[in-house]
Amino acid sequence: MHEIERPGLPWPDLTLDQTRIPSLGPAKIPNPRQNSLFVDDEQGVLVNILKEPSSKHVRQAAMEQAGPRRSIYFDPPKTKCAIVTCGGLCPGINDVIRSIVMEAHHGYKTSSVLGVRYGLAGFVPTASPDVVELTPESVSDIHEFGGTILGSSRGPRDPEDVVDALERLNVGVLFILGGVGTMRAAQAIYEVTAKRNLRIAVVCIPKTIDNDVHFVSRTFGFNTAVEKAIEAIRCAHVESTGVPYGIGLVKLMGRESGFIAAAAALSIKEVNFVLVPERPFSLDGPGGFLPELMARLERRGHAVVVAAEGAGQHLLPESGLTDPSGNRILGDICGLLLRSIKSYFKDRLPITVKYIDPSYIIRSVPAGAADRAHCNLLGSLAVHAGMAGKTGLMVSHMHEIPVHVPLPLVTVGRKRMDLNTSFWQQVMDSTGQNRLEAVCPHP
Repeated sequence: MHEIERPGLPWPDLTLDQTRIPSLGPAKIPNPRQNSLFVDDEQGVLVNILKEPSSKHVRQAAMEQAGPRRSIYFDPPKTKCAIVTCGGLCPGINDVIRSIVMEAHHGYKTSSVLGVRYGLAGFVPTASPDVVELTPESVSDIHEFGGTILGSSRGPRDPEDVVDALERLNVGVLFILGGVGTMRAAQAIYEVTAKRNLRIAVVCIPKTIDNDVHFVSRTFGFNTAVEKAIEAIRCAHVESTGVPYGIGLVKLMGRESGFIAAAAALSIKEVNFVLVPERPFSLDGPGGFLPELMARLERRGHAVVVAAEGAGQHLLPESGLTDPSGNRILGDICGLLLRSIKSYFKDRLPITVKYIDPSYIIRSVPAGAADRAHCNLLGSLAVHAGMAGKTGLMVSHMHEIPVHVPLPLVTVGRKRMDLNTSFWQQVMDSTGQNRLEAVCPHP
């Protein structure tokens, strides 16, 4: 939708060694796919060019290009695959599952594809792994529905136990759908397989509605989330214009990154304030949110405010708690805004506030057309990588070209919006909130 990341920024000195993809061994089996446009391992997508200080030497780093290989590592009729979905829901998960099953069955004719139920917990129940067999018939129409047919869960699992289950199930390729936390778990699983010298490929597909994974231009489901967010914002705008001094407040997903809020605001052009985790703000004083909201109401008689869930955490006490995935429990920024707005305007203006939180509706809907196409491609790319014996990687897109990204580059942290870009400037120009002063977070 928008250019919202400059790939490689967190790693200004990225080298070819860091972008190299592990392999289970030589690929000697002819690919059974017919009429494919095969990709060689030497084909890459440039990430950065770095000139050494006081030297003429220039280092280049490139990501390995993704796609089907002419020769593969696994013998398809003897290869069993498994799929697991972890973390929160996101539009398009079923599309990716369907794509993997269809490619593995029709493209490579693998022996079977197993679906692991309820996340990594499905590998280590009290009795035996909770799995179902996935066939082209069983997944033929799952893309019409939101959520994941396999279920999901959060929380750490012992990677040794997961690998034990993979061995018992005789799985050759494991496909893991999840965000940064899930990919840290995938990295740990890969390290156990490497330590045991097992021939198990671990391939990840980035799944996060917040679009906060490094080296991913756009995660699947993001476009759908923005479209659904726009519907909520449009309703908030209608409500705000229906009464004198109406305020529409919309809460959107975005724990540490405000991509959805920013993209939605830029798309609909009805938003007057966008509050995101990357830009701390003050409530009172010159350039504070409340005085600026007051000025907006006096000028236009209504206002629409969009707040990402992770915005303004510096204004709230730390809970010190984390969820099962290790994410810190966020404070209620919209609760604070509602209380502060009502208190500030009590003796100033007769405001009416309408609060809309569409979060669980947004993440639970089926994927839109653009995301479906993206999901289908990611699923196929994952199968190509796994069958070629590639492991410890994430499939992605950079500069509109499919790539393999080593998991260590993905798991260092979450991607955040760069506020020194034309994208954020366009958001500021669209909302007119340039006067809203950013402040340093409280220690």
